[in-house]
Amino acid sequence: MKIKEKVRDTIKKYKMLSENDHILIGLSGGPDSVCLAVMLNGLKSEMKLTLTAVYLDHGLRAGEVENEKAFCKEFCNSLQIGFLSRSINVKESADKKGMNLQETARELRYAELDEALISENADKIALGHNADDQAETILMRLFRGSGRKGLSGIPPVRGNIIRPLIEVERSEIEQYLREGNPQSYMTDSSNLKEDYYRNWLRSNVIKVVKGKNPSVVEDICRSADIIREEDQYLELIVTKSLMRMISRKSDTSIELFMRPLETIEKPVLRRVLRRAVDATESLKGISFINIEDMIDIIKKGKAGDSIDLPGDIKVIRDYSILKITTDKKISIDDHELGQEDEASIDEVGMVIRSSIESAGGEQGDGRFTVLLDADSLNFPLRIRARRQGDIFYPMGFGKTKKLQDYFVDEKISRDKRDGVPIVESGNDIIWVAGFRADHRFRVTEKTTKVLKLQMVKVKA
Repeated sequence: MKIKEKVRDTIKKYKMLSENDHILIGLSGGPDSVCLAVMLNGLKSEMKLTLTAVYLDHGLRAGEVENEKAFCKEFCNSLQIGFLSRSINVKESADKKGMNLQETARELRYAELDEALISENADKIALGHNADDQAETILMRLFRGSGRKGLSGIPPVRGNIIRPLIEVERSEIEQYLREGNPQSYMTDSSNLKEDYYRNWLRSNVIKVVKGKNPSVVEDICRSADIIREEDQYLELIVTKSLMRMISRKSDTSIELFMRPLETIEKPVLRRVLRRAVDATESLKGISFINIEDMIDIIKKGKAGDSIDLPGDIKVIRDYSILKITTDKKISIDDHELGQEDEASIDEVGMVIRSSIESAGGEQGDGRFTVLLDADSLNFPLRIRARRQGDIFYPMGFGKTKKLQDYFVDEKISRDKRDGVPIVESGNDIIWVAGFRADHRFRVTEKTTKVLKLQMVKVKA
């Protein structure tokens, strides 16, 4: 099949273009991007397309950039399509973020193209990834231990990004530019350096395999297509599953209900966890092995278990939820509280207020509002975090209980226990704020002065 027919079929199969689209073409001057521009230019009149090429200077090859840019501009003039030139500073950004150059270049490149899409009021971004790029990417991910999603390869369409050459091999592109429609192009010197893993793979692995199996690129890409279709089906299942699993979510943490997590099968569970962390800003970057660690704590762990992951990420198995977070563990400071007073517990966003009430007044709820015998207390009261060995007499229990055991019975997860305000008089706990008062300091028929303690959330 001729290259033009292949590209047309790919565009049609993946519904890449619509009439009157304004397309930005990522143009480097290399054979792939030059061929892409020629292919789209051939469809320009038929589909009423507007084409604008964008050249990105990565700030890495000072001696080559000006020649490339001049070539690209002249090339665009010859096709009568628009031309833009933009710059990104890859090295500076990589040094700041501690990332490698290739990873940083990719991130900045997509961000710059997105900005150009908006500023030019364009509809799509066309990139020149070809079938060889696809095969190389899949092998790189395979060797890195990626799952099914990674092995589905480079998507032909992702949002506003289209890749019309994704089913065309590099050799076909170069042959077309050399013979069918003679067209010069530039050679990026970085593509020849074998210290880049992709280049090494291309020169030493794929080249050798091609000697035994000339259709290896086509075979790998066909497998990727099958995996991608299966992946899309599984993603539908994951979407439905995740909708009923999220308990709470913020930019720094996500909480998932344990019950469905425990029963879900591993292949879907991996994807649910992957999707959950990817949707949480501070959790991005969790690796495949980290997902496996999370599955272990779900399938084999018990309430209170936790694991620490890179990037200050903590996974906590609670009684009813799995919490994945970068939030720091909360522990409240010491505070004093008089008879008519209030203390701001900023660590947990609460205020505890005290007031003297007349006996026989309105009863509290026993958790966030409690009434105690003021004459049996020593002031000022002290508010603190729990301590090892704490005991108290929970209201209505009639006997002593270790605070640790009480927290277990109440299913208060370990990561939250240091954030529970403990109110004491002298050396005695009188109230575990938000849970229960101490029976010894209850209001009785002999009480003449009542202390009302109330904990309320601070309004944002």
